[in-house]
Amino acid sequence: MIATLSITILIESIVVAGYAFFNKKPVIHLLFSCLLANLLTQPLLWLVLQVFFRNYLMALFIAEFWIWIIESVILFLYPHNDLRLWDALGLSLAMNLASFAAGWLLPV
Repeated sequence: MIATLSITILIESIVVAGYAFFNKKPVIHLLFSCLLANLLTQPLLWLVLQVFFRNYLMALFIAEFWIWIIESVILFLYPHNDLRLWDALGLSLAMNLASFAAGWLLPV
């Protein structure tokens, strides 16, 4: 679990840093809120996948949808991120698509 969390944080941090650089947003605050969001949502994902292991793919996609929403809200509500709701939704989607793709492809 620690390995997957570390990989997720690394991949999503790269996406966040790129977003912050190109959009002139506060990189430190965005990275911190990304870390906070992942520390809250990864245990949720692990729990859902363990409880609903018989319907793994369905549980995975439903959990990932809610993780996207939760992380978007965290990014939006974090006081120093200076993100509009649509920006937070887009950034969270990019973060989660990148980490989901890596998780799908990597044998972790």
